[in-house]
Amino acid sequence: MKKLVRSFAAATLTLTAGGALAQTTPAKPTVVLVHGAFGDPESWDKVIPILQKQGVSVVSVSIPLTSLADDVAATKRAVDRVAGPVILVGHSWGGTVITEAGIDPRVRSLVYVAGFANAAGQSVNDMSKGFPQAAGLSALTVDGQGYASMSAAGFARFFAPRATQAERTLMFSVQGPINAKAFGEPVDHAGWQGKPSWFLLTTEDQMIVPAMQEAMAKRIGAHVTRVASDHAAMVSHPADVAKTILAAVNAGE
Repeated sequence: MKKLVRSFAAATLTLTAGGALAQTTPAKPTVVLVHGAFGDPESWDKVIPILQKQGVSVVSVSIPLTSLADDVAATKRAVDRVAGPVILVGHSWGGTVITEAGIDPRVRSLVYVAGFANAAGQSVNDMSKGFPQAAGLSALTVDGQGYASMSAAGFARFFAPRATQAERTLMFSVQGPINAKAFGEPVDHAGWQGKPSWFLLTTEDQMIVPAMQEAMAKRIGAHVTRVASDHAAMVSHPADVAKTILAAVNAGE
């Protein structure tokens, strides 16, 4: 009987220890994806399945593109719904959004996909000074309410020339126009400060010139991956985008 009791006690202790180990083993962070101007949550449709196959939970945020504050608020709501640590990923204008939202203590690191990486107090317009104007800006039109959108020809020639015609047609149809005033709104905080960051730099980009991307990536001390891609890297080079995100996900393990 005593032997049975000792065996039961040992088994209980083992289970308890195992449970403690399970509880202290850190889970993979959730990846929160933030699209850019002229994009939507489906912009990441090719990247999401790759991440999920690696056991990574993903949330793709729909930002309204009405102002920096509104876009940050939408991102923060998505982060608040996540249990555990977060990797914030931003494309283009989404980079500015994650820069502000990235100060949340749950955010472990930031990944910029051809994204703006502002310094505190700096707007996109501020960062653009001193660099050649991107050719793709010529394809933008601003409506009477101040919202900028990309023409179909602009998607084909500047934004996503490496995508298929069907993909570009879809991008044009579902694009999210952005309040042009947002580009003049500075961030209050730089979430990349004190946190590791990754930067996928698109060397054939005609929306954010590569020289500007190089300067931003250097300033924030990012791990840089250079890809011969257009601006829509999530569509034209989803495997490279996913690889960069996974590097951030696995860095803490």
